[in-house]
Amino acid sequence: MTDLLPLMSYCFVMSATPGPNNVMLATTGANFGYRGALPVILGIQAGIFVQTMLMCVGLGSVFVAYPMAQQVLRIAGALYLMFLAWKLAGASVAGSGAQKAVSFAQAALFQALNPKSWLKAITMASVFMPAHSNMLASALLVSVIGTVVGMPCNAMWALFGISIRSVLKAPRNQRIFNLVMGAILLVLAVTFLR
Repeated sequence: MTDLLPLMSYCFVMSATPGPNNVMLATTGANFGYRGALPVILGIQAGIFVQTMLMCVGLGSVFVAYPMAQQVLRIAGALYLMFLAWKLAGASVAGSGAQKAVSFAQAALFQALNPKSWLKAITMASVFMPAHSNMLASALLVSVIGTVVGMPCNAMWALFGISIRSVLKAPRNQRIFNLVMGAILLVLAVTFLR
């Protein structure tokens, strides 16, 4: 268990700190409640699980051999974050029906473009993979730990969004919140382009 503590700590820090996923979760929780945020939480975790498994079984060597692939992913991720910022900035109250929450599939696929998720997966594969053991079993262990630690962190961000929902009942407050959250994603997108 003490060998897993650094991995668990790393997963906690990466999952609990602000980033594209958590901004999306806070906004989804605020606008659509926990029922609307649950598919996003599950989609994020499914996407990161697959991403981590792939990195642990050798996808990282592709980035070493073809650095341009990582650059393309970073640019595509930043562009998608800009799109997501636009979508979140325009989100409206759940009862209005004008917008829909991000789906499970959209959240899962977003991980392929999320630079923070790539960083997490690459680090987990390169730093925390047990060296002298069955590669598939080790990849599964690392990926499961990432999910077990990450899911409550993601839920915390959705619950934060839900907790401020009463303040956002006023359309003006909700509009300001959505614009601020969209602006945060836009800033993250720009920083990923550097």
